Amino acid sequence: MEIILSKQCESLTGSLGKGFGYHIQRRKKGFYAKRNTKGVVPPDGHWEFIVLCAEMARRSLYIADIRVSRKELVKAVEEAGWCLSRFMDNLHPTLTAKEVLIFKEKVGL
Repeated sequence: MEIILSKQCESLTGSLGKGFGYHIQRRKKGFYAKRNTKGVVPPDGHWEFIVLCAEMARRSLYIADIRVSRKELVKAVEEAGWCLSRFMDNLHPTLTAKEVLIFKEKVGL
């Protein structure tokens, strides 16, 4: 997942909180979510990290937007133990923060 920072934020790396199992890492072309290699990642940690970043983007709090592939979103939902395949087919190949939050509301997560 790519994380697009807001104009007032030059850099944002590290953990956004305990219990997700994911952190933000800077790469040559921007900022991305990365699964922690050590420690426990809860089943819904990936999904919750995506939602947290989308909510931060909605509030324009450090994050302006996110870009998450349909494949990554499907994987996160399946890791959390939810079977929502009927909703997944209609998703765009890449989703923005707004689209992630609409999806979350639509399926009731």
